[in-house]
Amino acid sequence: MTQIVERVTDRYDVVVGVDTHTDTHTAAVLDRFGAVLAQVTVCTDSDGLSRLLAFAAAHTPPDGRRLWAVEGTRAHGQGLCRLLTAAGEPVCEAPKPVVASRRRGGKSDQLDAVAAAHTVLALSTDRVAVPRSDGPREALRLLLVCRRHHSDTRTATVNLVKALILTADDALRHALRGLSTTHQIARLAALDLPENTHLPTEEHTRRRELATLARHIHTLDTALADNHRRLRALVTDLCPPLLDQPGVGPVTAAIALTTWSHPGRVRSEAAYATLAGAAPIPVASGRTDRHRLNRGGDRTLNSALHTIALTRRRIHPETRDYINRRRAEGRTTREITRCLKRYIARQLYRTITTHHRTT
Repeated sequence: MTQIVERVTDRYDVVVGVDTHTDTHTAAVLDRFGAVLAQVTVCTDSDGLSRLLAFAAAHTPPDGRRLWAVEGTRAHGQGLCRLLTAAGEPVCEAPKPVVASRRRGGKSDQLDAVAAAHTVLALSTDRVAVPRSDGPREALRLLLVCRRHHSDTRTATVNLVKALILTADDALRHALRGLSTTHQIARLAALDLPENTHLPTEEHTRRRELATLARHIHTLDTALADNHRRLRALVTDLCPPLLDQPGVGPVTAAIALTTWSHPGRVRSEAAYATLAGAAPIPVASGRTDRHRLNRGGDRTLNSALHTIALTRRRIHPETRDYINRRRAEGRTTREITRCLKRYIARQLYRTITTHHRTT
């Protein structure tokens, strides 16, 4: 039986494309045939956004339906999206334009607004990207962003400490030799040097800076621990069974939840796997019939799936049995990992969809 696919042009009479910036938003209203009906540029304050909403209403046919295609719904366009959502307006994330086509057609705010609307007009309704939701899921995203910053900063600071120790005098290097990084940081953080000592200026300065860096690492450790605790609390509140899955911790669960966001954003578990870059890509030819890793999609979610797969490989007997069975079939480690990540994506999607709590 042939399935009829509903397109954006079938459901909506006009599409409003919006090119968002810090100080101004430029909008273009297009009818279902792609003709530009009107354009406007407004300020991003409350008066400008209200003017933009009235402008779109004035260029929509009576009893007509309109869709907003907004660029940067989680960046410059977030304020507009919140206003539109509160007003009951349907909003979608405008796909990024193809670089080659943009180069050929030129670039301006007006052209970008028209391009945003044109891109959405060409989609089927089930391919329209719904913006991520606010509330607890946005709080999860903020915690993940800050966690990445703290983690990267800590790594860079530890590397700097190691570099300063490497070129230190023999006395300091001897005192720290053989100690683990944790104990080295603890010993350096305990240094309490007065302003004036018998040490040469270079070594006195080195010790003071190493002590400062070590204390900074301790501060980051505290921030990361608090971040981990709050992630666990939010994940438990939003989807408790997610943490019961083998290999899933607060960080990977938070990544899975923020990507899924809310009911209706991801239409199926296959779409979720594609979003994660875990959907199989066929590379069959002749007598060869196999699939390869997908290097597209959301790489943060893909990394979370990889972390879960590695953890299950260590602690989950069923996963180890599966790996041994697939290896006996002649599958390579990379092929087995791809299959594991696909299964994990399916399991995460079904768990979240079934057990999420509406907030």
